[in-house]
Amino acid sequence: MEKNLKTRLLARLKTGINDLPPQLKLIAKYVIDHPGDFGIDPIRLSAEKIGVSPNSLVRMAQKMGFDGFEPFREPFRQALVTEREDQMGEDWIAQLDQGDNFSRIQSRLARNEINIVSRSLRMMSQDKIKEALCHMTQARNCYVTATRSSYALAYYFHYVGRMALPSLQLIPRHVGSAVDELINADEGDCLIAVTFAPYSAETIQSLRYACSRGAKVILISDSEMIAPQIDPDVIFPITTQSHHYFGCYGGAMAVLECLLGHLVAAGGEDAQKRISDYEAIREDTGAYWKAPRAPRIRT
Repeated sequence: MEKNLKTRLLARLKTGINDLPPQLKLIAKYVIDHPGDFGIDPIRLSAEKIGVSPNSLVRMAQKMGFDGFEPFREPFRQALVTEREDQMGEDWIAQLDQGDNFSRIQSRLARNEINIVSRSLRMMSQDKIKEALCHMTQARNCYVTATRSSYALAYYFHYVGRMALPSLQLIPRHVGSAVDELINADEGDCLIAVTFAPYSAETIQSLRYACSRGAKVILISDSEMIAPQIDPDVIFPITTQSHHYFGCYGGAMAVLECLLGHLVAAGGEDAQKRISDYEAIREDTGAYWKAPRAPRIRT
C-alpha cells in the first residue's frame, strides 16, 4: 500500500512540477531525484539539502493533501522497507545452487542466515516479549551487558534503546567490570545479558550477581542452561549455527531489533520526542556528514 502511494505521489510531482511556485518546484525535483534520502532525513536536514526552509516543506506537504511533513514523508520511508520479501520465494537461492563453487558457497551461507533468523524469531513468543518489556520499562535501572563479539550487539541495543528507555545503561563502563556497575542493584533493577558459547566468564559473573541481588534478568543466548546458579526471568533462545566456525549473530540482531521496536512503541509520544531531540542535537553538532546542496532550478 505504501509503495503504491509513493509511486502515485512521485507521478503527481512529475506531472505537476511545472505549475508549482519556485520553492515548491525545488522540493518536487529533490523528492523525485532522491526519494530514498527524503524518506530517511528529518525535515530540517531535507530543507538544508534542498536549500529551502522547513516551512516550505510543510507547505509542499499540504499542497499534496497531507496535514504535515511527517505524513508526506511516511510513504517514502515505508517504501525503503521490503514488506513482501517472504512472498518472493527463494528462486534466487536455487539459481545460486546452479552456479559455480563460489555461488554455491553463497547459497549455503545465505540459506543458513535466513534459517537462523526465522527460527530465532519464531521462538520469540509474545508472552516472553510482554514480560521482558514489563521488566525493562518498570525497572529503576535497566542494565545491558555483553563482552567480546557479543558486545557489538549490546552496544547497538543500548545506543538505540536509550532514546526510548532513558534508564537503559550499558555496562561495564570506563573499561571496568560489569559487576562493579551492579553493586547497588536489587529487585527494582533489571539486567539484560547477551552471551553465546563459549560463554564469557565476566557475563556469567554478572548474571550470578544480578540473580543473587534479586534483580530481574533477561537472557539472550543460544542455550537456556548456560551455567549453574543462573535463573533468568526471561530467556530469548537464539540460533547461532554457522558454516564458518564462529557463531552467526543474525538471529540475535533480529530479536534485539524487535525488542527495540516494542520499546519505541511502548514509549509513545515521549519516546518519539526523545528520538527527535537526539537527532536535532546530532544535526546541530555536526555529527553527520552532509552532502552538498542540490543545485537550484533557474526559472
